[in-house]
Amino acid sequence: MTERDAGPVVVLAHPSPDLYGSDRMLVESVRALAPTRRVVVTLPAEGPLSQALRDAGARIEILPVPVLRKAYMSPLGLLRLAFANLRALPKARRLLRRIGAEALYVNTITIPIWLAAAKLARVPALCHVHEAEDGVPRPVRAALSAPLRLARTVVVNSRASAAALGSAGRRAQIVYNGVEEPPSVTEPRAALTGPVRITLVGRLSPRKGSDIAIRAAGLLRERGYDATLTLVGSVFPGYEWFEKELRELAGDALEDGSVVLAGFRPQVWDLLAETDVAIVPSRVEPFGNVAVEAMLAGRPVVAADLQGLAEIVTDGENGVLVPADDPVALADGVARLLDDWDGALAMAKRARADATRRFGKDRYHREMREAVRALTDPDAPVRTSSIR
Repeated sequence: MTERDAGPVVVLAHPSPDLYGSDRMLVESVRALAPTRRVVVTLPAEGPLSQALRDAGARIEILPVPVLRKAYMSPLGLLRLAFANLRALPKARRLLRRIGAEALYVNTITIPIWLAAAKLARVPALCHVHEAEDGVPRPVRAALSAPLRLARTVVVNSRASAAALGSAGRRAQIVYNGVEEPPSVTEPRAALTGPVRITLVGRLSPRKGSDIAIRAAGLLRERGYDATLTLVGSVFPGYEWFEKELRELAGDALEDGSVVLAGFRPQVWDLLAETDVAIVPSRVEPFGNVAVEAMLAGRPVVAADLQGLAEIVTDGENGVLVPADDPVALADGVARLLDDWDGALAMAKRARADATRRFGKDRYHREMREAVRALTDPDAPVRTSSIR
């Protein structure tokens, strides 16, 4: 039996072998599709994501393709990007033809070459947009969303992502992320004795507000709160300069343990079990998996009032929202919880029930299966997320 004869195949293209928010959603997409289709995932290299995908039922094909990064945003960089795309495009098309792909699922707008390859191979394509670049100039946004015209279906993970796409977002289907629940929940401390443990999970990145978190933790200590901050995550290659800046910003707090750079962790539940307050001070956040994970772990959440986070957190109901890019406001938000810990615990309990209802995996799996089935069956019903 040849590869083409073994049954319908959907190819999922992804730009990274790491294991963060959109990477974890790729794993959930594989779990949704694997029961009814053969799933092949293309990655640029082996990495932490690879085994998670195999465990979910996918086969891995290694094929590096250019990824849109800020490093290309110059005349010389754009020229390099164009040449790199020209070299990679035939390889991507041949892979789709060799495998006999019935459909292509592109898990980000940062690898538009796959949409072009699908068009050349006459394979219907879906692009799952996890970005919300509404802070960039309009021409840049238009250029980022232009390749979406090659996709038969566009799926976004929030209303914020749809809005950032402009006219392309008007035809997008909203499918909110489905987040895995912890295997068990450790109840938060009933009383805060000893240091308050604050955690930020996410890449060490300006976009994730790692620097804002360090400044806010310092302000809390200046106000007399015995607060520690743990940053869980690593930097993108090429962003080592930012980790150096964070270390300089933290200064002596790294030495006395008030700030801890814990590095990348494949799963966060053990760390969240030791956390009192989870913070999500992002400057850009199309959805915010880490906010949902903290809610599912039963931890009070303080998040920036922007984009997808504002669709997850309702201030005073299931968390605290604070102005973005503001260390003072973030410190105030954490202090608001610490000064009314009983109220914070009640809020965290409501948040866990809310997150389980709105962002469960079963709902996500069903909606992604429907979106992919509609690529090859125009008469298939498609339902978008109605959760609010």
